[in-house]
Parts: sequence; structure tokens; C-alpha cells
Amino acid sequence: MIKLYRHPISGHAHRAELMLSLLDIPHELIDVDLLKGEQRASEFLALNPFGQVPVIDDEGTIISDSNAILVYLARKYGNGDWLPKDAVGASAVQKWLSVAAGAIATGPALARLVVLFKTNHDHEAAKQVANKLFAQMDQVLSDHTFLVGEHATIADVAGYSYIAHAPEGGVSLDPYPHIRVWLSRIESLKGFVPMQKTDVNVAA
Repeated sequence: MIKLYRHPISGHAHRAELMLSLLDIPHELIDVDLLKGEQRASEFLALNPFGQVPVIDDEGTIISDSNAILVYLARKYGNGDWLPKDAVGASAVQKWLSVAAGAIATGPALARLVVLFKTNHDHEAAKQVANKLFAQMDQVLSDHTFLVGEHATIADVAGYSYIAHAPEGGVSLDPYPHIRVWLSRIESLKGFVPMQKTDVNVAA
């Protein structure tokens, strides 16, 4: 059984949990208390020297980084739809994985981090990045069912968690109707599991 080391309000960790569930892969969730610094413990650093969640342990195969985990799970356990094998399809997915590691991380994910954990990052700048990205995505999704074509891929899984929870960072989704429809489509997929919602006062 695959072990997933995660924190329940980490969007990066939720990507891995969501992919495991969508693929109907038996797995065990192991919580890592980031606020207590468990990610810096020697036992965890042996799994991921970067001290970050998520990490999966697939019967001794250790994979860290949320996007790397998505690629691994799709390739090993998917049917080919989640990560296209053709050059054009694979490159289209990779583009959105880069967006997940770029504008999503520095936009909605960072804005949420500031609100939940009171970090010193520029909240207004993060919201500006998020809104610019959302305007671009909303246009793309105006004539796409999913980010890459007509069925879900790991591009959608990589994008979902922090975008769905953008309001927790003070970024409204109201101006982006096509994004909201896209989120609903992901939530209707068989095996979908939500990420824990967070009261913004919890981490104050």
C-alpha cells in the first residue's frame, strides 16, 4: 500500500491525495505536523531532504514533489488519459505543471499562505498574480472542458487545490465563471476527495 506523507491543509499534498483517490489506489495517509516542525525531523528528512510534503512511499520507491508524484502515479497506475504519451499532449500537460509551480504557487497559494499563517510575503502582489492568472485561465476554459482537451489530466489535478481554495487567501472566484465550472467538473469526477477547508482564524 502506498503511504502518503502530507499535511491536511497543504494544497501540494492534496494534489497527491486527489490523484491517488481518482486512480482508486489504496493508500495510507500519514500526517506530518508542519507547525511543530516534524518535516525537519531526521526520519522525515531521510524521505525528503528538502523537508517538504508531500512524499509518497510506494513499497520502497520514494517520490517527493507534488508534480513529480502526479507524473509517477499517472505513468505507473493510469490508463494513459491522465498523462498523454503523444508529444503534443505531453507538452500541453507540462505547460500547466509549470504554471502550477509558477503562477499558482506565487499567486493563490502564496496569498492563502499569508492569510492562514501570517507570513511576511506581499499579499497584494500575490493577489495580483492570482487575478492575472485567473483571467487567462478563464479565457482558456471558455472553450475547453478541461485544461488539456476534453478529459481530465494531471494538469487539472495540479491546478485544482489552490485555485478552489483561493478565497481563503482573499482572492474571489466570482469574476471567473469558466474557472468555477471547471472546478465543478473536477469535483464531479469519480473518486474526487476535497481538501479540508480552513477557517482563516485557525492559524492566526
